[in-house]
Amino acid sequence: MLRTRVLTALVIGPLAFALVFMTSPDRFGLIFAALMMVASWEYRRLAGLKGGLSGAALLLIQAVLLFILYRQRLAVNAHALALLTAGCLVWLLMFVRLIIFRPGAHIDFQYRIVSSACALASLSFTWIAMFYLASLQAGPWWILLLFLVIWSADTGAYFVGRAIGKRKLAEHISPSKTMAGFGGGLASAAVVAVIAVSLIPRIDATVLQIVPLAVITALVSVGGDLFISLHKRTSGLKDSGRILPGHGGILDRTDSLLAGAPFFALGLVILGW
Repeated sequence: MLRTRVLTALVIGPLAFALVFMTSPDRFGLIFAALMMVASWEYRRLAGLKGGLSGAALLLIQAVLLFILYRQRLAVNAHALALLTAGCLVWLLMFVRLIIFRPGAHIDFQYRIVSSACALASLSFTWIAMFYLASLQAGPWWILLLFLVIWSADTGAYFVGRAIGKRKLAEHISPSKTMAGFGGGLASAAVVAVIAVSLIPRIDATVLQIVPLAVITALVSVGGDLFISLHKRTSGLKDSGRILPGHGGILDRTDSLLAGAPFFALGLVILGW
């Protein structure tokens, strides 16, 4: 399994780098929209819509939303503050599901409706955030920084959690996550962000600006991870899909990004970048 994960990562890494640094914002938007459609396909199962008209309807609505967003991409960037603010507020509302989740939750009509709405909102707002970032003058470097923040938070949480983690963060949703790991992840994200900014000349940011941005992004990225885990636990699925050998599906690899990207992008807007 480890060998498979490593080999898949060696393929995904260069492809992700090429997508970010070797495509125009418009082409990036198209390719990222395709990725979000794959994620929507996986979300069907997590939302209890494995087939039939309801699953097809979710895919169709998501495709229409992404099509409209892409066609109106200039307007999307022009109204980035409003759209990203809305996206962050929606995520804060969706995070309430993490608080009210109880063991033994099962798939019913209400779960399907709420999960479908969450799928449409999370994927659409992630596309808005990523396209906005790609459109910035130093867009690829900001996206790289976003990836580094999320990856370092995940890596830091893993190692600190294994070393000293005892108290569980969200035992009923993701038993392996601990409070110590959570704190370690936030600290790792802050440190890596400061180092990255000092090494990337295209990003002009101070420590007082970048540390809060990194910490908030890492904080909500954990929520995004738990949010997808909530759906997997309720639907009884270990992974969202099988498209990435050893890694699961697109949602398994982008769960932290789904929540992190809108907050990161909004932070850049507020800070004037």
